[in-house]
Amino acid sequence: RVWPAGPACHTGARTCFGDSLPQGAGFLAALDELVRDRRAEMPEGSYTTSLFDAGKARIAQKVGEEGVELALARMKDDPAEIANEAADLVYHMLVLLADCDMQLDDVITILADRHKA
Repeated sequence: RVWPAGPACHTGARTCFGDSLPQGAGFLAALDELVRDRRAEMPEGSYTTSLFDAGKARIAQKVGEEGVELALARMKDDPAEIANEAADLVYHMLVLLADCDMQLDDVITILADRHKA
């Protein structure tokens, strides 16, 4: 885990998420939008930008790594580690979707359709 010594956003703000964060699923939508914005703007010094620069193989590798780390955390029965690894997996999944010109809504639509069936 990394703790910033100062502003974490390229704008100089404390975070890249603004002052107030949406709650629940709204936060995931905001994060999805932020990831897609990073892909469009490619700000220097952004971890997300570095993933897009590295290409689809590196992004796919990160999704795989985070999935394995989540499964291993489950085997340890450590709720905090499970939550952290799940967060990493969701973030990297959003990066992968953005790299494919897709977004979270594409996945939500499929899940909703499956729920109806």
